[in-house]
Amino acid sequence: MHITSDRRLDDGTLERRFTLGDVPGILWTSGSTAVPAPLVLLGHPGGLERMYPRLAARARGTVAAGFAAATLELPGSGDRPRSGAAERARADLRRAVQAGEPVPDDVADRLILPLVEEAVPELRAALDALLALPGIGGSVGYAGGVISVGVRLALVEPRIAAAVLFAGSVVPRAVVEEARRVTVPLHVLLQWDDEGNDRQAALDLFDAFGSAEKTLHANTGGHTGVPEFEADAGNRFLARHLR
Repeated sequence: MHITSDRRLDDGTLERRFTLGDVPGILWTSGSTAVPAPLVLLGHPGGLERMYPRLAARARGTVAAGFAAATLELPGSGDRPRSGAAERARADLRRAVQAGEPVPDDVADRLILPLVEEAVPELRAALDALLALPGIGGSVGYAGGVISVGVRLALVEPRIAAAVLFAGSVVPRAVVEEARRVTVPLHVLLQWDDEGNDRQAALDLFDAFGSAEKTLHANTGGHTGVPEFEADAGNRFLARHLR
């Protein structure tokens, strides 16, 4: 892990950009090392620069709640190499959505499963590096999407103590089966009027989770219309389980 830059944001949050091998990432902390802060990995749909305004806003709230926050560039996004197979699957997905048709299982598999297989080991390697830094320690949470990445990470990574999952992306049937074996506490967000995603599929995924504690927060509005108060609710949920 190599820190490439650092700066103080206007609220005092310390933002450090880093690379993990050739994967870019960003770490946000209070800058204090007096008391180790639990770490929250922020998931997103890809492209750090494109997503930066929303990620930075989420990170500021996370740090203000007493955590450290970090994120990685997803495979195939930003300046990372593109996958021809993923681009073809994405085009097939767009055609199905625009036609108002169900997304075929093979399209979901081709688009999501390779992403999960590559992204989750990178996130686990990031945990190794980030938890070795001064000022970070204790339990780890995950917050965001792509939801299939969060499901796999919650299943295979024992350091994940709780997860806030954004139900806003297509989910392969294999991931739904994995969800049955997820047992960490979950806080799931669903936009009821999400124009590009299948509401019933999101409800079926929530039903499949094996966690004894799982809460669904459903709000009216489209894909990017998550109410601001949900960020506070998610941080309160994480505080109950990471401290």
